Amino acid sequence: MPIQLEHVVLEYDGHALLFIYIPESREKPMYLRGSDIYNSYIRSAGHTVRASRQQVRQMIADSEGISYENRIAKQGLTGAEVLGLLNYKKIFELLERQLPSTEDGVLGFMEELDFCRSSSVGYSITNLGALLFANTLSAFETMKGKGVVVRRYVGNNNRQLLLEQEGAMGYAVGLEGLITFVMKNTGIEHIDGAKRELIPMYPRVAIREFIANALVHQDFAIKGMPITIEIFANRLVITNPGYSLNDVNRLIDLPPHSRNEQMAQLMLQLGLCERRGSGVDRAVEALEKMLLPAYKAESGDDFTRITLYPQKGISAMTREERIEACYQHCCLAYADNETMNNQSVRERFGLNKNQGTIASHIISDTLSKGLIKSANPESESRKFVSYVPFYA
Repeated sequence: MPIQLEHVVLEYDGHALLFIYIPESREKPMYLRGSDIYNSYIRSAGHTVRASRQQVRQMIADSEGISYENRIAKQGLTGAEVLGLLNYKKIFELLERQLPSTEDGVLGFMEELDFCRSSSVGYSITNLGALLFANTLSAFETMKGKGVVVRRYVGNNNRQLLLEQEGAMGYAVGLEGLITFVMKNTGIEHIDGAKRELIPMYPRVAIREFIANALVHQDFAIKGMPITIEIFANRLVITNPGYSLNDVNRLIDLPPHSRNEQMAQLMLQLGLCERRGSGVDRAVEALEKMLLPAYKAESGDDFTRITLYPQKGISAMTREERIEACYQHCCLAYADNETMNNQSVRERFGLNKNQGTIASHIISDTLSKGLIKSANPESESRKFVSYVPFYA
């Protein structure tokens, strides 16, 4: 389909000059009619650059409405090459199915899941298959920059890097190892005599759910921005490319929306993530049990970021941190078909029954922000008042 170009004719020194404006876009290649489409150019960062064959194929797929998961990562393969590139044993392990005794049986099942496809010229592996089950992501051109990057810093800023590691395997193959690696690098080692124990700083279930969400909801069209997990002394930050499809203030109660429906469904089928919308609920519940501050969610034009914080006493929390924790606690109670009250807020912050006044001040501050409201506004009793989120 021809692209519509803007043009203008201006006169200079008695000569007519034609100016053609080519939009700053990587979505459509430019090529001369009659020439090979793979001899194409794109505009990027103010420059006209030659497009690679892979870029042209991806742009054609975009124009035809083919999702990233359904595109081809590698083609012209034998069955043995497919089984060498993908960890097929992990597929059957996660699905708790018996491994077929023949190569054709394994490949047939993988075709049913759309991890690979067969044709008269051999087998091809889809992006979906490579993303989830690649033994080595770098073996696929389309997987460049798709590995999760973990960085650990010294102190509270990123000026001194302690370690950096990029995930080499597909998400389904490497998820548990990734979570264990993050837990190890965020935990505090406690030595009691000859016994060494790693005390977790964050709950594993919360790390798991937020990492899985980052994997499933990332925007694969954004280049040069891998999923990153940054470990600081005073926080853990998980960032994925792509703005949040849900309001970041409603992650607890709204059902999830995914850019990558096929991948999300398979991650659910494989038992690697939640699809019903309960993932963030479980994460918040785990944070509350450890008396941690509320998580922080941010979304920009091209990213979504989740920040977790280690345990701190209520006296060390800022007013904003107390309000956010109270609001998330109220959302969680509402999701459980319950209401929030003074007692539940005391339990959320680890306060005793004589510290009800502190809980009342937190509730009052959260009310003044418009984040919660009375569950029974017509009641005149202040002693037994309960609360629901503003959207209830």
